[in-house]
Amino acid sequence: MKPFQFKEFTVHQDKTAMKVGTDAVLLGAWCNLGEFSDMLLDIGSGTGIISLMLAQRSDAMTIDAVEIDENAYEQTVENFEQSDWADRLFCYHTSFVDFADEIAEEEEQYDIIVSNPPFYNDTFETENDARNKARFTSSLSFEELVMGVSKILSDNGIFSTIIPYKEEEHFIQLAESYHLHANRICRVKGNPSSEIKRSLLEFSFSKKTTQEEELIIEIERHQYTDAYINLTKDFYLKM
Repeated sequence: MKPFQFKEFTVHQDKTAMKVGTDAVLLGAWCNLGEFSDMLLDIGSGTGIISLMLAQRSDAMTIDAVEIDENAYEQTVENFEQSDWADRLFCYHTSFVDFADEIAEEEEQYDIIVSNPPFYNDTFETENDARNKARFTSSLSFEELVMGVSKILSDNGIFSTIIPYKEEEHFIQLAESYHLHANRICRVKGNPSSEIKRSLLEFSFSKKTTQEEELIIEIERHQYTDAYINLTKDFYLKM
């Protein structure tokens, strides 16, 4: 599997079950990094792509990542070390539940938390363990994700995620139960006539009027919309 070349960094993806995908790029480009954010966290780093995008986009001194799968963890570390921002990027090999408990105990907090979480539920599990961990909620349920975030997000912090559109309503209700309010929602379609496939969601502890938008990726095959180009052009080589 050859490396994925971005404008300012390269993502090797030979060790991990989850390859570079549109979801990660969308989230890494769309998420709000606030004004003076210094502590950033990427939950379930996979290849490390989102952390690398955050490093390109911000001056934050600390960009941490958490990854439970050993191969994905090794891949993330390798990609961090080969980037221009190796001194700001750090990956922890642990489950997010344990990580959140430990950080909360130390009374540390993150200004920005971003996660492209696993999201097929257990009924579709495959024989491939690593792929299951990356793709299925049994390794990190939405509830565990939201509960953990609520413990370690700073008072003015921002949490952003990308999930299947059909899960949007449930996820927002779940977040509300932990006092996290949806501030921005962007619903993503592959092309003008396709169904909404993904929801990009941004939460904080403060209640605001929710900004809602729609993003269409392609007008037709390989003909990208202006909105998608503007969002991703700092990253993709050919945009």
